[in-house]
Amino acid sequence: MATPAAAVVTLGGKGAALSPAAVYALSLGLAEPVIDPSALQRLSTRGPAPQETPASLRDLALAPLESRAAAAVLLNKLLITAGDSSALVTAATATRLAGSLDLSAALPPASRDEAAIAAASAPVAVAFAAAIDCCAAPLIRVVDAVAALSCEAARGDVAAFDVPTSGDGLSSKDESDVAADVKMLLFGSKLVSGAGGTSAASFTKVPTVNGIFREAVRALHVRVRIELNAPVKLGKRDAGETGEGKEEALVVLATQLARSVQAILKLSVARTRLCVGRIDDSELREKLTVGVDIDDLKGMLDKVMIDSDVVSVLRGVYNHLLKFRDILAWEAAIAMAAIEMDSSIEKPQAGGEDEAGSSTEKPQASEEKAKGDKKSKKKKTLGKGTSAILLLLRDHVTNGKEVLSVNSSQLAEWGTELSLLFDPKCARLESLVDKVKEIVESNEVRRLPKIPKGTRDFGKEQMAIRERAFSIITGVFKMHGAVALDTPVFELRETLMGKYGEDSKLIYDLADQGGELCSLRYDLTVPFARYVAMNNISSLKRYQIAKVYRRDNPSKGRYREFYQCDFDIAGVYETMEPDFEVIKVLTELLDQLDIGSYEIKLNHRKLLDGMLEICGVPPEKFRTVCSSIDKLDKQTFEQVKKELVDEKGISNETAEMIGNLVKTRGPPLEVLLELRKEGSKFLGNNGSVVALNELEILFRALDKANAVGKIIFDLSLARGLDYYTGVIYEAVFKGTTQVGSIAAGGRYDNLVGMFSGKQVPAVGVSLGIERVFTIMEQQKEKNQVTQATTEVLVSIIGKDLILAAELVSELWNAGIKAEFKLTTRISNHLKYANQSGIPWMVLVGESEISSGNVKLKNMISTQEEEVGRTEFVQVLKERLRNS
Repeated sequence: MATPAAAVVTLGGKGAALSPAAVYALSLGLAEPVIDPSALQRLSTRGPAPQETPASLRDLALAPLESRAAAAVLLNKLLITAGDSSALVTAATATRLAGSLDLSAALPPASRDEAAIAAASAPVAVAFAAAIDCCAAPLIRVVDAVAALSCEAARGDVAAFDVPTSGDGLSSKDESDVAADVKMLLFGSKLVSGAGGTSAASFTKVPTVNGIFREAVRALHVRVRIELNAPVKLGKRDAGETGEGKEEALVVLATQLARSVQAILKLSVARTRLCVGRIDDSELREKLTVGVDIDDLKGMLDKVMIDSDVVSVLRGVYNHLLKFRDILAWEAAIAMAAIEMDSSIEKPQAGGEDEAGSSTEKPQASEEKAKGDKKSKKKKTLGKGTSAILLLLRDHVTNGKEVLSVNSSQLAEWGTELSLLFDPKCARLESLVDKVKEIVESNEVRRLPKIPKGTRDFGKEQMAIRERAFSIITGVFKMHGAVALDTPVFELRETLMGKYGEDSKLIYDLADQGGELCSLRYDLTVPFARYVAMNNISSLKRYQIAKVYRRDNPSKGRYREFYQCDFDIAGVYETMEPDFEVIKVLTELLDQLDIGSYEIKLNHRKLLDGMLEICGVPPEKFRTVCSSIDKLDKQTFEQVKKELVDEKGISNETAEMIGNLVKTRGPPLEVLLELRKEGSKFLGNNGSVVALNELEILFRALDKANAVGKIIFDLSLARGLDYYTGVIYEAVFKGTTQVGSIAAGGRYDNLVGMFSGKQVPAVGVSLGIERVFTIMEQQKEKNQVTQATTEVLVSIIGKDLILAAELVSELWNAGIKAEFKLTTRISNHLKYANQSGIPWMVLVGESEISSGNVKLKNMISTQEEEVGRTEFVQVLKERLRNS
């Protein structure tokens, strides 16, 4: 953002990256390029074999600064491409470019590879884009600061920046961030309290317009960073077309930024007029009324963008950005003047209590003034942030001198000085941007921190329940021979997309860091399938307990970050062999967790597809209709039918047939018998027959394992995820706590093959442990004081840490869970042990020290006994073993 402090920019070094700020500094001659010695060694010493100059670099009319920037970009591309591949780049070309920083020094190219790199890297377009990026990036903070200053000067209404966040992914983060930042700058202001404040559109639109500007700057920055530092991949692709594609992408992003700048310009001019209106000096106010014609600026921009070549468009956007800087500086100057000339405002002074805090006036000369005039009106103060910004700007334009009066020529000078301040080549710009960032990140508006919606903290009582549950779950998984697996918390976005049907919209995408597009994992099943495919595994029984993330609407028992406990079996087995074991594992988990009554709804995807085929649903609509049917546990059939007819294009008759069939549910073997009766429509559908045969094997196996009693055969169970291919199931809690589904799973035979082409059938179950925890925490018997993990408290009646260390270390060495406490009050020791549920205490006071004994206290029975100092560990081990 700011010009590099060093006078040289090293290019081609391993791990080095060329920044837009470095390109800007090189173009202005504020820094000189130096080729890294290691990069120079990789270049060819062969003589030149001149090639035709790429079309995009012919007949260019570039200013010296533009040519220097383009030369720097091309030089860096030549060096990093030579280091990344065996591209033939001559040392002569590189040294000429570094010595002159003139684009013509690289033309004509000395080899075919140089020509291809020059064509594909689009150095001129990238250079312009880097300059635009460098100049625009610091303005992200500046535009917010100037808007806040104008809000103070014009007595705006701070309510204009009340932008609620919906928490459902349907509100703009940049918009809400701008609003929060401006409010932070205005925090503490007595001028914008809202009573009679100006609620003009030029303030209410700030969050939206400035937010769009942030998005545009960020999008361009990401692209520029890639284009500056990604090596050119030489091969079959046409280099010229590759370069043209990059130019078009940069033009699109740059023009989007220019449009957002135009929107801010309109608001800036409107705010400037409001500030002018607050100036009491009528003569000065009249002189300042003549302003910029925004329509003229828009016309100039439109003219550049229509039917212009790439260089003209990017140059036009850059010049528009410079004009924007001037107008923004003029707004800041007018706002400063309005504040300085307003006698009702208390002006911040350097060296006061806190430059970003409360401000103080200079003491009055007379004693009467020092005491104050009781009849005089109390002056109003600026916000803490705007006070600090005003001090910085005032110090820059006046060189630290006091402002005694303001006139039009002085304002013109202020505008010029501030425009120079907003230029990245000004060293003081970084201080201004850092100050704004420091203020908005100080969190003073919201004194106490909070956690995001859909997340939770867990105290010791909750953690005790969770640890117990995880121990039970892990034990069940291991009892069935499963091995543990861990996968990254985020995956490549392409790995996750297309696996979850309509739920794909709930995937959290991570901000692009200039490389791979990644997303937080939505579940543990797809990462498991990716792992199996990537490692060419043909058989694996695994479990995984880890957090997953969904951009869902938080509700009771529904979170955005939560644990899943997965058990999966991958490989080829006998029919229903792994399906039986997975469902048996699920029943064992829910039984051992002792949560109360539950049922496991079960269906078969082939049976479901057969049902839809029987009803006349086209095959291409199976998945989308299933996602509607899957809502029957939360909605009435009439609501689902409306969705099927109005949104999914299903006829009324078909919807009614579906409604009649999905009502079928009951004990597995009874429903199975009903579906296989003579005349059943399912018997005429091949897929349904296969499903019914498989389900008979499964139900009989579960019956022999005493697990079928918890199963309900339910034709309305659809499971909206796309990857299921066979048996599907969902466990539902039947108690008073309404949490919905607590576990779900099914067979997914094609998921692994989606990654590798090699089909590895698999089946699994995922326990929604967070909902189980909600049940456990609300059960009366589980809400009692939880037994502490600590078994013994070593209580030293005094402050002897040396003695405590000796005693507690003996317990630790013996494998006894122990804590120690130092205090002279025995009541504090007893209180801590009782509150923490610690069953045993080792009490050591003066009498115990003198006798060489320790006192053991059973906190449950309250009995006490003295034992020898050398025996207490063994005695405690026996007591704990017998308790």
